[in-house]
Amino acid sequence: MQSELKQGLHVAIVMDGNGRWATRRGLPRVAGHRAGVAALRRVVERADEVGIRRLTLYAFSSDNWRRPASEVESIFWLLRAFLRLETEKLRQRGARLQFIGRRDRLEKRVLREIDRAEWITAAGRGLHLCVAIDYSSRDAITRTAADAAAALCHGGPPSPCLLGPMLMQALTVQSADVDLLIRTGGEKRLSDFLLWECAYAELLFTDCMWPDFNSAALDAALAEFSGRDRRFGGLPAAAPSSMGGAR
Repeated sequence: MQSELKQGLHVAIVMDGNGRWATRRGLPRVAGHRAGVAALRRVVERADEVGIRRLTLYAFSSDNWRRPASEVESIFWLLRAFLRLETEKLRQRGARLQFIGRRDRLEKRVLREIDRAEWITAAGRGLHLCVAIDYSSRDAITRTAADAAAALCHGGPPSPCLLGPMLMQALTVQSADVDLLIRTGGEKRLSDFLLWECAYAELLFTDCMWPDFNSAALDAALAEFSGRDRRFGGLPAAAPSSMGGAR
């Protein structure tokens, strides 16, 4: 596991369960989102300590606009507060902060904080912290495919052998292949998150609600990941002969 971490892993997390965590405690849902921000801080710090190369967090999906306006407003208020408080700390640790997803539907005050955070941490060469906001993987793939097809359509419909590599390159500019995807909150689905990038990801689903997820939970997830046999469609490596010598 240590050698893999030195090479750098891409871990993605669906931070689910904030609202249910609060409801079970008789609290308003926003209290769960506030507790979720505290969990985010813990996990980011631990990810940096253990050498994770890239950490992508699903903060707000394009489908989350369907939630009550008051809850959406609270989520973005917490995002702005997090960026104001944590951006400089991230810069000092050498982290780079990046946002993926649509930006045309975000308020200007949210965009200002995002642009500022990305600019301040742009030189970071440590942990690459990527936050998905107003994100839909289907939408990202569709937009990328349309752009690639338009660039190739001079002589007719683009061939798969040309379109595939273009899609791969374009989609991984903002993201990268995921090694381990963790979803908290007990649900067992991807919810339109990094569908292309998770083609060969190891999936780990936990009943732990996101506000309760901590350094120990991340360590446990990484330990389970280290025990999995990742073959990428191939066969497992041949075990060495117990008799010694080649056969």
